[in-house]
Amino acid sequence: MRGGFFGWGSGWGAGFGPRRRFGKGDLKYVILDLLEERPAHGYEVIRALGERSRGFYAPSPGSVYPTLQMLEDMGYVRSSRRDGKRVYEITGEGRVFLREHREAVEDVWRRFGRGWDPGLEGELHEMRHELAHLWRLFGRKARAGRVDQEKLRRVREVVVEAVRRIEDILEEDPA
Repeated sequence: MRGGFFGWGSGWGAGFGPRRRFGKGDLKYVILDLLEERPAHGYEVIRALGERSRGFYAPSPGSVYPTLQMLEDMGYVRSSRRDGKRVYEITGEGRVFLREHREAVEDVWRRFGRGWDPGLEGELHEMRHELAHLWRLFGRKARAGRVDQEKLRRVREVVVEAVRRIEDILEEDPA
């Protein structure tokens, strides 16, 4: 899986945010579980996982599509073309496999949801958008030739100070 900086890919990447949510082979369980709810194409599976994590996790297409192909090769899902997209649905064999591994599926979902208070969702969502905006702004300015060594050093100083302040806030005892 390819990690991203602001919530895309495996965890958050760059040491940020939640730890890796899935162990080796776990993705197949949650994909089958999602497909048991309803058929979906690959990007719908990615989006559903993002929604379940309140936007803080989404596997890369490079992990979802090979897993879907593996599940199809195993006979646990079948695909068909609908509206120009390949849509996957769970098979009877896939349902049996899912039932036989229900405990593992539930364990993955428990690990997946651990650590995030749903009441924080709105603020976390806004913070993620602010960070993404900052990253896009920096990229635009760098591509336009507006970032030199001195500006980069100053921006990094601001980021380092922000990280220190955030760490201090997060270390405070809850009141």
